Amino acid sequence: MTTIPRLPFTATIAALGLALSFSHAPAQAQEAPPPLASEAEQAQIVADVIDGHILPRFEALAQTSAHLAEVAQSHCTLADGAPDAPLPAAFGAASDAWIAASHLRFGPSETDTRAFALAYWPDTRGATIRSLTAMIASEDPVAYDPAAYGEVSIAARGFYAMEALLYHDTLAGAGQTDYRCALLRAMTRDSAGTAAAILADWQSPYRAQMLEDGPLYRNRGEAVQVLYKVLNEGLEFTADTRLGRPLGTFERPRPKRAEAWRAGRSLRHVMISAQNLRDLSLRLAAGAPKVRDGLQAGFDQALLIGAELNDPVFAGVSDPTGRLKVEILQQSLRGARGIVRGLLGPRLGVAAGFNALDGD
Repeated sequence: MTTIPRLPFTATIAALGLALSFSHAPAQAQEAPPPLASEAEQAQIVADVIDGHILPRFEALAQTSAHLAEVAQSHCTLADGAPDAPLPAAFGAASDAWIAASHLRFGPSETDTRAFALAYWPDTRGATIRSLTAMIASEDPVAYDPAAYGEVSIAARGFYAMEALLYHDTLAGAGQTDYRCALLRAMTRDSAGTAAAILADWQSPYRAQMLEDGPLYRNRGEAVQVLYKVLNEGLEFTADTRLGRPLGTFERPRPKRAEAWRAGRSLRHVMISAQNLRDLSLRLAAGAPKVRDGLQAGFDQALLIGAELNDPVFAGVSDPTGRLKVEILQQSLRGARGIVRGLLGPRLGVAAGFNALDGD
């Protein structure tokens, strides 16, 4: 992951104020809205996002997931505990690749609930732990049938099921080692197959369907609107869910609701998400230098604030000072989203009232 320089905490607060004041500035104090992207520019934007953003991320996901499945054949426990050992290193690389692509929840990743099969989170009812506990206790034979594993509950599939199996205090030592190894191998093969299927569908036919007029996208404007929507939703999910869940309330913080906290990856996921959403936003702003500058500034402030936060699993939300730092990070991402809506939306012809959650 890209190294981000650190700011002193006082500078972090000042940077947040700058970003938020920019994103919430009164309309009359801002410059005239940027010119609308032309049809030709929209076509160029869509092609660049597909070839420069989407395909490379799903290629990385397919490659790292396949490598993880290969590693799991000979390394299936965390016996030595070293983070650079083959299994945790491969798991970390594949998890990074998923988070880098996780905002791209449309088209091939939504077919057959593939995105959920890779990442069932948040798991508000503890279904993953329950499902894996039952499978280990009964030594469910599905673990020995790769073809059948894709039919099990999505709560027992994907990266968060792997994290539970490897890092959960009880599950990591439950039952017989041989069975847990078989289960991990089944999970990794299943996820590798899912990642490969997403990539294959993007390569053909979905890439062409986004670039050509047809029943899915009548013009490039509709394709651009979908890309804007996933950017908006990605920022909202990272601020409100990846950070909002562990923050809970001041009276009742919930640090163990953080994403991938057992593996120590919670802040890392936020940073990877923000870095990749920044890339998408800048590609969508092609041809509008002032919009790009505003987006670059907003995202860079959020990433600088995140780099200053020395709290990998958001354990500090239980402490007033630590909580403030996480809240500042959350507000910086909301500030970046405000810039997306205030600058990029008008450039792409997306109305101010567009609701990213329901597609209105």
